[in-house]
Amino acid sequence: MQTQKVTDHIVNWLKDYATKAKVNGYVLGVSGGVDSGVVSTLAAMTGLKTLLFEMPIRQKEDQVNRAWEHMNDLKSRFPNVETMSVNLTPAFEELYKSFDVHDDLYPNEKLAFANTRSRLRMLTLYYYGQLNGLLVCGTGNKVEDFGIGFYTKYGDGGVDVSPIADLYKTEVYKLAKSLNLVKNIQEAIPTDGLWDVDRTDEQQIGASYPELEKIQKEYGTKTADDYEGRDKEVFLIFDRMHKAAKHKMDPIPVCDIPEEWREG
Repeated sequence: MQTQKVTDHIVNWLKDYATKAKVNGYVLGVSGGVDSGVVSTLAAMTGLKTLLFEMPIRQKEDQVNRAWEHMNDLKSRFPNVETMSVNLTPAFEELYKSFDVHDDLYPNEKLAFANTRSRLRMLTLYYYGQLNGLLVCGTGNKVEDFGIGFYTKYGDGGVDVSPIADLYKTEVYKLAKSLNLVKNIQEAIPTDGLWDVDRTDEQQIGASYPELEKIQKEYGTKTADDYEGRDKEVFLIFDRMHKAAKHKMDPIPVCDIPEEWREG
């Protein structure tokens, strides 16, 4: 990948979009992972106001430390970067008490609470974005956004722009290296940070990003019968998750009303 050309293209795209939208710049959350590390750096390179948020919710200390190491590094290099921390744990705990149900009756409760964390962060970014005249910048990559739908609808999927959504995860890592991100970010094991226990993306999905990328590049041209062994296992994982997440990727369905019914 021609990392310098890709970098310049995304930075110029972000700058042009903000100019046409007549906003001051971008706001985004920094998780301590490589995706938000790369996107926040690209946003900072626009020279526009870039507001970075760390938003812990029962967060693991290593994730918080990585996020701050990266944000402090960017702030020292780019005068247009501002950093903030909003502890969302108290707000989440109040929701937890209000929403809590019996696990045996609702087995999806833990997943619902994981998505609630993501939606709280979305709400926070839009609040501070509106205060400062900023657009919310997404951090999803191509596998997450258009492959397996590994994001929360109206959570981290609720954004104004998606600058790296056409890049595979392996390409994001290449950008991280070329942009000279702090080592801890470059080597961070992908995790969504939405659970009380440590759960990496690979553990949740059942496949690594390179394995998923191979299937995504061929998806639609091959079926399960074209694969064998581990490749077939990953195809079935990808196919199942992709179909289950179509409601996230497709436009909201609208019930069309026949025009003749409007008359009279």
